[in-house]
Amino acid sequence: MPEKTYSGKDIQVLEGLEAVRKRPSMYIGSTGPKGLHHLVYEVVDNSVDEALAGYCTAIEITIRPDGSVTVVDNGRGIPVDNVPKHRKPAVEVVLTVLHAGGKFGGDGYKVSGGLHGVGVSVVNALSSRLDVEVKRDGKIWSQSFDHGKPTGSLTSSGRTKTSGTSITFWPDAKIFETVDFDLETLSTRMRETAFLNKNLKITLTDERELEPRREEFRYAGGIIDFVKYINESKDTIHNKVIYFEAEGPEGVAEVAMQWNTGYSDSVLAFANNINTHEGGTHLEGFKNALTRTINDYARRQSILKEKDDNLSGEDIREGLVAIISVKLRDPQFEGQTKTKLGNTEMRGFVQSAVMQALAEYLEEHPKPARSIVNKSAQAAKARAAARKARELTRRKGLLESSTLPGKLADCSVRDAELTEIYLVEGDSAGGSAKQARDRSFQAILPLKGKILNVEKAGINRALASDEIQAMITALGTSIAEEFDLGNARYHKIIIMTDADVDGAHIRCLILTFFYRYMREMIEAGYVYIAQPPLFKVSVGKRHEYAYTEKQLQQILAQLPEGSKYSLQRYKGLGEMNPEQLWETTMDPSRRTLMQVTVDDALGAEKSFVDLMGDQVEPRREFIQRHAKDVRFLDI
Repeated sequence: MPEKTYSGKDIQVLEGLEAVRKRPSMYIGSTGPKGLHHLVYEVVDNSVDEALAGYCTAIEITIRPDGSVTVVDNGRGIPVDNVPKHRKPAVEVVLTVLHAGGKFGGDGYKVSGGLHGVGVSVVNALSSRLDVEVKRDGKIWSQSFDHGKPTGSLTSSGRTKTSGTSITFWPDAKIFETVDFDLETLSTRMRETAFLNKNLKITLTDERELEPRREEFRYAGGIIDFVKYINESKDTIHNKVIYFEAEGPEGVAEVAMQWNTGYSDSVLAFANNINTHEGGTHLEGFKNALTRTINDYARRQSILKEKDDNLSGEDIREGLVAIISVKLRDPQFEGQTKTKLGNTEMRGFVQSAVMQALAEYLEEHPKPARSIVNKSAQAAKARAAARKARELTRRKGLLESSTLPGKLADCSVRDAELTEIYLVEGDSAGGSAKQARDRSFQAILPLKGKILNVEKAGINRALASDEIQAMITALGTSIAEEFDLGNARYHKIIIMTDADVDGAHIRCLILTFFYRYMREMIEAGYVYIAQPPLFKVSVGKRHEYAYTEKQLQQILAQLPEGSKYSLQRYKGLGEMNPEQLWETTMDPSRRTLMQVTVDDALGAEKSFVDLMGDQVEPRREFIQRHAKDVRFLDI
């Protein structure tokens, strides 16, 4: 075999934005829906930077029928004078050069959002076409780009008395899996952005339907309104949202918080408008201050006696909704997804600010202060009861031949990375799944009936449930403060329920349990939903499966004209024999799995509270809003 040469001619240099088009996922995460919507966020982030600098008060986003999106702001407008090094107008440099903009030193922006600084040039690179219009210094300037390259020079096309930037882009259909923007996804993100930027008006319009849909977000209360929004479907234990802000050499910190009667917390932390899903120093400072301040107050007021243990941070945060928003000059992001704030100075800054402001609030508002401490004390008692229940369960397990649940059909492989467990609805489907599975790496845990709705129950009640205990024991991680992802016995947890209303309800109940007590499992990418077929089309002895109505129509369209066929609509897993269940839903080479993710913490929180919580009205509104989208209702 001749030796392959490796010399200078083999080195490829990608000029300009070619690198982005060659490896788009490096810059926007994926070429799926998440990456597509990221393009809009990058453009909007530029406009938000103008708002943070004090120059922009309104942003308008429009989804057009031709697949394009237009983002318009009333900021200063991207500069149009030449950048000396490039000898080109600044607007063209910003749109064609990676890491170019006003965020990298200089006096352009004191604080800016965006994680990686790749910005709008990446949007240009991944668009088949982009048009920019800048209103600045009394003139209107415009330029167009084709696949990231200018089609002509920046030209002046008229006079104006206003300022701002308008960018319209068409995502490249050859790069993205889909170029269909989801209004709900954009709406949730824009609402969150408006909450974090007090009085900034963001308008979102969808012109793809005959009757355009328009939403406007503007919050005079900023993150106070954010807390009220999350808590609107919950019963709060004090009426007024606690709010304070602090400013120092480290930056600016804003905190808004309010407790409700629920059993879970929703503490969201942001740095320069970026949702720091993995937390960071600002969140650590907040938690430290909260725990110390509440305990100090409880001791001073003799609510906690000398003999009593301190309330834990988890007890104090039960039922808490809090938003921590910091803005700083040079944020350092760490973690697997670069959403963990690493600036060490923010820990002490936030901790000091929260301790001082919260201590003052508690002293000046004794009635809500006592309600907060009492709520935490009740949580501590419930947690102690739950701990005893866990210990009792462990002791009981030691007396038995195995600590694993008796109905678990485990697999023989012990390497967690290679194994998976199916959480199956009902004993009948569980029996079929046990026969269908590959025993070497697939475990089956049948669940009887509808498990407890943990959104309406505390941890002690959850641990008293046989089905929940079986899941916790089988998965091996424990829950709450004892949760340890490293002890997971399987790296794929697959929820497999019937394709009917009851099956969907059971799936929601299981997901609610994971979201509240094992969210790290979801964040690690371990949780999946099985996708059994909806239809079976049989022609003689030959049959095909359809997983969607669209697939069914394609199968029927391919049948020879006049041929006779039978159509079966599956409602339950029990309608399939083990061979069919294996080939459609359990065979790794043929099955389809939907991975569960939490890309939008706020949206997930609202969904679980609205759909699984105590309040009926939000569920009624949800049903009324989405009734037109229902395709199958237990037929």
